[in-house]
Amino acid sequence: MNTEQKKQNSPLIEIAINVLIPSFILMKLSGDDKLGTVGALMLALALPLVYGGYELVTNKKFNFIALLGFVSVLLTGGIGLLELDTKWLALKEALIPGLIGIAVLGSTYTKFPIVKKMVMNDAIFNLPLIEQSLVENNQQSRFEQSLLTSNYMFAGTFLFSSIMNYVLATWIVTSPAGTEAFNNELGRLTLISYPMIAIPSIVMMLGIFYYLWRQIQKLTKLETEQIIRQ
Repeated sequence: MNTEQKKQNSPLIEIAINVLIPSFILMKLSGDDKLGTVGALMLALALPLVYGGYELVTNKKFNFIALLGFVSVLLTGGIGLLELDTKWLALKEALIPGLIGIAVLGSTYTKFPIVKKMVMNDAIFNLPLIEQSLVENNQQSRFEQSLLTSNYMFAGTFLFSSIMNYVLATWIVTSPAGTEAFNNELGRLTLISYPMIAIPSIVMMLGIFYYLWRQIQKLTKLETEQIIRQ
């Protein structure tokens, strides 16, 4: 009997593993009398790396964003351990959301914009009724344009993240890599990035989804209970 049930991890656990615990390790355990700069850096990076690897293996599915997370952690470790100039850290922080934004923007010119794949889900929406209503109201082209507009806005949220990541990394991490001060600043960067970048990005994404939801209601003239899959 196959009872393969994948549990959704708590967001609090994910924040703790990827943000809070690594920040604590870098800021509190980097002293020579504790783990030292290299030991603290390796332990702090190992947590999200192992967690991300576990998620990739257990989900048995290629995940582009998870892969970028792997690459991000490895690059951060390389910069710290090889004691490279901190400008490379700022560039790395901007690179990851920048690449995602480019992927989202590129999908606009395909048959399946990423927003369409994310939002127009048959498990959530009554797609047959929505498509029928769009045809009856002759609004298919306007709805497709709404999807493209949403996709452009979605790519814009990653552009915002890319710029903010670069600014924060340049502002906070100024000490040479391989020092206790560098680890402390890296911990602060990890801690501050979440409320200053992730939360505004989530708010912007919710705004995009609300816009698309309103467009569906406006163009189909359907009620909420008709749009949502019962």
